[in-house]
Amino acid sequence: MTLGTVFVASAMKEFLGPSGWLNRALLGVGAIDRPLPLVGNVTGVLLSLVFTGLPFAFLLMVGYTSGIDPGLEKAAAVCGARPAQRFWLVIFPLLLPGMTITFCLSFVLAFGVFPSATLVGNDAGPTRVLSKIAYTEYSYGHYPTASAAAVVMAVVQLAVLGLVLWARGLLHRGPTTGGKG
Repeated sequence: MTLGTVFVASAMKEFLGPSGWLNRALLGVGAIDRPLPLVGNVTGVLLSLVFTGLPFAFLLMVGYTSGIDPGLEKAAAVCGARPAQRFWLVIFPLLLPGMTITFCLSFVLAFGVFPSATLVGNDAGPTRVLSKIAYTEYSYGHYPTASAAAVVMAVVQLAVLGLVLWARGLLHRGPTTGGKG
């Protein structure tokens, strides 16, 4: 989490590239015949975003899970609930608010994707990443197109966040730590 997106993207390009450590090791042991295309495409960008965003999401979820009273699951077990029922009927509803906020924050964090798309993605070809489109158009002096791309990014983010929070409201209402709702 402390390494930064640019550093991680650069390191992943060296590690996952056609002549990177991973491909050389897999070729060396005969597991593959040709290097895996893990950079210069959407796969590389996705791996970079997961690698940089996972610690953030993990730390957020640890905070939420530590706030769940273990006695609730034990009480459900005493009442005869099977493990799957205890998870879906007791634990999951208590995790849902934390999962929702974690998703929203991770989505906003990853939505810009500019460093990963530039360093790990395909630099030479056309892109469908809005942040790169906005930057490219701005650098060429096409300010209306750059502004339009930025507005589309904002609208998409607000729409996704609104939809997620609306769906969460359908599934859960009230406090997450006990008390009266």
